[in-house]
Amino acid sequence: MNLEKIKKIMLTLLQWIFICVGVGIFSGSASAFFLVALEWVTHYRENHSTLIWFLPLGGLSIGLLYHYYGTTVVKGNNLLLEAYQNPQERIPFKMAPFILISTLITHLLGGSAGREGTAVQMGGAISDQCNRFFELENSDRRILILLGISAGFASVFGTPLAGAIFALEIIAFSKINLKSIFLSFLVAYIAYFTVAFWHVTHTHYAIPVVPKMNFTIVLWVVFVGILFGLAALLFSRSTHFWGNLFAKSIPYPPLRPFIGGCVLAIAIYFMGTNQYIGLGIPTIVASFSQSSGYYDFAFKILFTSFTLGAGFKGGEVTPLFFVGATLGSALSTVIPLPIALLAGLGFVAVFSGATHTPIACTVMGMELFGLESGVFIGIACGVAYFCSGNSGIYTSQIVKGPKSFLYQKIKTNLQLL
Repeated sequence: MNLEKIKKIMLTLLQWIFICVGVGIFSGSASAFFLVALEWVTHYRENHSTLIWFLPLGGLSIGLLYHYYGTTVVKGNNLLLEAYQNPQERIPFKMAPFILISTLITHLLGGSAGREGTAVQMGGAISDQCNRFFELENSDRRILILLGISAGFASVFGTPLAGAIFALEIIAFSKINLKSIFLSFLVAYIAYFTVAFWHVTHTHYAIPVVPKMNFTIVLWVVFVGILFGLAALLFSRSTHFWGNLFAKSIPYPPLRPFIGGCVLAIAIYFMGTNQYIGLGIPTIVASFSQSSGYYDFAFKILFTSFTLGAGFKGGEVTPLFFVGATLGSALSTVIPLPIALLAGLGFVAVFSGATHTPIACTVMGMELFGLESGVFIGIACGVAYFCSGNSGIYTSQIVKGPKSFLYQKIKTNLQLL
């Protein structure tokens, strides 16, 4: 290897380290600001319950914003996946402020949504701007998008290992190399420590009692994994159903969240509870120590799928945590496993099924709950993944691997019949 080649390798390495540091710091800072702002608007809404009546106006403002100024970024997370598969045009930077503002409006006024979509989209938009300063090939632009997803996810949930693996797994490990893997982990940790630098904390969960493994317990874990997979399937199908219904029924896009906001405000008022709006963190925390209602997970699916389907903005992952944790907690009344273990398994397993990322969700479970429950988490996430259907919450995601092969075989055999 001659001196020129060594010099070129070193310069390329320094360039990518510089990019990772920049993306990690800016994405982490954006997530830190978002988390603080989200906490503020949540507390403000909780102290001013009449804000739900402004949901229609909030929905209309979001609809108008995206219809007239944000048509290039309205696809959200799906745009990142499409840009990764076909890296031709740069992701507009306006994706970051648009999703930040619209998500805060959604939460301030009482919509049911998550936060990972916002952080990931901000990370992706910030990361892809590096192409303005460096002349990168298409393969390197894919790495930029990967870095944005990794940084956004790791920083918003405080799980750097899961964030890095999620970014790799969400694109089905296609067209990646060792460089991508190393950089994904590097930027995830930089973003994670950036949030810590700003003294922004994350919610902590615990599974204090983990039973010793035996055949009976494994069978119970497999059984609940199947239920978690079906819950993920219901969540995904419900979100797509409401989205398609609004698109077909209301031709003018800004009116969709306006009408959806009217329906949501009336429903929230007559239900007399705010339990199923916003992130639902208090309910998730409570589910680890006391049994949830058997209907809690279903109401969260209904409220979240309707909110997002109508055109409000936000993520799906925290609502998926809610659905899984409350379903697991409710099952503790009939299944002989510790309540915290069932809530924790549901927390990550429903997420695994809805996003087709069982490896990242298993790692996330171990990061959040400890290594002791790792085997049970892995089983539940794997089973939920295979039982959640072949299409998840991200319509542009390409599902590959054994699951895709299995469903293709089933489809072929059904056609033959």
